[in-house]
Amino acid sequence: MACFLIPTTEAIVTTILQRVLSSKEKNMEIHHEGDSSENLPKSGFSRKLKWLNNMLWGGSALLALEHVWHGEVVPWFPFLTAASDSSSRSEMFHEMATVGVTMALLVTAVWVGMVVVSSRLEKKADKPVEEKN
Repeated sequence: MACFLIPTTEAIVTTILQRVLSSKEKNMEIHHEGDSSENLPKSGFSRKLKWLNNMLWGGSALLALEHVWHGEVVPWFPFLTAASDSSSRSEMFHEMATVGVTMALLVTAVWVGMVVVSSRLEKKADKPVEEKN
């Protein structure tokens, strides 16, 4: 019914955070542009956070489209058909609390896995290759 609202809310928050971090990272790059002694990370955290944003926005858009397709989201107030009466409203909030939160946590867990793998690959690429005798 409205489970897509939870990942959408997370996507809004992480998009704002990603843009703030991105602007801070750009300021750091400008500040350290001429200094070659300090290396900045190859892939900043804001770029990795953008991966989460893309996953959340894409999933939320597909879920919203599916809910529109099934007539659960309509173009008139209150926009969600389940919000029209109190018994459906409590069912809608229960679905948001169970299914919506679970989906958001699962997407975030997959993203954390992606970040861990990416960080390990970056560390592995930064290590000098040992010469064999």
